[in-house]
Amino acid sequence: MGVLDAYKPAMAMVGLQFIYAGVSLSARAALLQGMSPRVFVVYRQAVATLFIAPIAYFSRRNTNRCYLGWRSFGLIFFASLFGITANQNLYFEGLYLASSSTASAMINLIPAVTFVMASIVGLEKVDFRSLRGIVKIIGTFMCVGGAIIMALLRGPKLLNGELQSTKLALGSGAENWLLGCLFLFGSSSCWSIWLILQVPVCASYPDHLSLSAWMCLMATLQSATIELFTEIDRDAWILHTYIELGCCFYSGVLGSGLTIFAQAWCISKRGPLFSAMFNPLCTVIVTIFAAIFLHEEIYTGSLVGAFGVIIGLYVVLWSKARDLEEFNGNRNLSSQNDQPNIAQVLIDEPSVKTACNNGLEDPLLCKG
Repeated sequence: MGVLDAYKPAMAMVGLQFIYAGVSLSARAALLQGMSPRVFVVYRQAVATLFIAPIAYFSRRNTNRCYLGWRSFGLIFFASLFGITANQNLYFEGLYLASSSTASAMINLIPAVTFVMASIVGLEKVDFRSLRGIVKIIGTFMCVGGAIIMALLRGPKLLNGELQSTKLALGSGAENWLLGCLFLFGSSSCWSIWLILQVPVCASYPDHLSLSAWMCLMATLQSATIELFTEIDRDAWILHTYIELGCCFYSGVLGSGLTIFAQAWCISKRGPLFSAMFNPLCTVIVTIFAAIFLHEEIYTGSLVGAFGVIIGLYVVLWSKARDLEEFNGNRNLSSQNDQPNIAQVLIDEPSVKTACNNGLEDPLLCKG
């Protein structure tokens, strides 16, 4: 029994990757049937709110609750705007225009993009004289370079298509692919902004379940507002098939509901770095099943770019793991250390005793 307990976090993370893959594949199938990506985001967040809000209410009914002041409200509003509303609208637009495998691979850009943003605003210091600092930069360039290759160099088809000569994705019919990749990159950037915002958000409102419920509710209202102003066809709100209906409930309950508890539990047991290591597994699952069930075309350029992104991800995670070991060693030497680097808390700190109680590398809500 003890041996099984040791493997439970890994088993849970594998299960989560299948859930995330299911969200990507089912959403792609629903979008191909004509469902509006913006409508899908609204329904998904509405279902997630209805699922999370009662749990948050009854679990905190007999305990002290956090007070939602104006500062907390403003922080949660902007975190919802970037982390859910903008992130998911861009993600599902990109998923529709590009492919499931490309969307899944682009998610692995998040640690590298977060590192760049944190460095720009001064939350992450880069030591160009140390091996770890150089490795971080190399890993970041590998991630970004892999994403560029995926977007521009499609190359010959490996699956579900006849062999073609290598070419840049700049001809007619490739505009949607390029636009989809740009949307997906924008989605990763929005999620990185969300990660940086989590430090002040969680410090201001540390109740995890209630915070998630508030974010889902605000994202529902924000997404509905965007939909009302951008969608001319009112019939877009109507779900015409069981696939569309099932996708909304699956993504809301499992993709944005169950994953909250599983992610939080895994992070509390092994830390966010352990959880992040499983992200590429979702890319593999999505690529295989998308080719089999959705008949998506797999290109050599996309495959090479995806490998570049994944390798770059592990390079960045390796360097951050070494930073974390050094940070924990210094913390053990002195109990009066200065407050840790905010970006380090964002990406590495596994202790649930931080301001946010949870590691912030991995989302409280679904990734895609």
